[in-house]
Amino acid sequence: MLSTIAAAVGLFVATNLDDIVVLTVLFAVAARGTSRLRGWQIVAGQYLGLVTLIAVSFLAALGLTIVPDEWVGLLGLIPLAIGVMALVRTLRGQDDDDEAESALKAVGLFGVAGITIANGGDNIAIYTPVFRTISTTDAVVTIVVFLVLLALWCLLARAIGTNEKVTEGLEKVEHWLVPVVFIGLGVFILIESGTLAHIASLL
Repeated sequence: MLSTIAAAVGLFVATNLDDIVVLTVLFAVAARGTSRLRGWQIVAGQYLGLVTLIAVSFLAALGLTIVPDEWVGLLGLIPLAIGVMALVRTLRGQDDDDEAESALKAVGLFGVAGITIANGGDNIAIYTPVFRTISTTDAVVTIVVFLVLLALWCLLARAIGTNEKVTEGLEKVEHWLVPVVFIGLGVFILIESGTLAHIASLL
């Protein structure tokens, strides 16, 4: 149980670290009262978006039931590739698109949910193989951990919403932390699923 919770925490952080920047900007906009955006809409929109990403990932995982577990682990190449590309982009000094500007366009609950889903392509790519390779009980525990951590994510973003120095510092760390976590996750999936061992046995 503890190992499942720890893995879920790492998975959530890996796939949602960039969202803290968007959340911070949204809460800052809501706090200024210059838009129709309200704090409860940000929280509800985030939950709606995350639940949608989880549902899509879970359904995709169910669709992979005819694929042997040894080969499902190849999906671990997806987060691995994402991590490597992000690392290369960081080493080249290329910044991601300004997510803050996109966040400022969100108005209301569904606007926030839309941003969450739009930025969740990597979430689906990573959640799907994870849900496919763990038991139903572990999947339930993982989802619960996600929902609890999202509440903490929102509280953290609200607390630092108007602190520009903290936001800039997080963006600097993100460029290095996200690639490392994604690469580690990809390697973990390849090993945990037995894919590498299965390939080695065929050689």
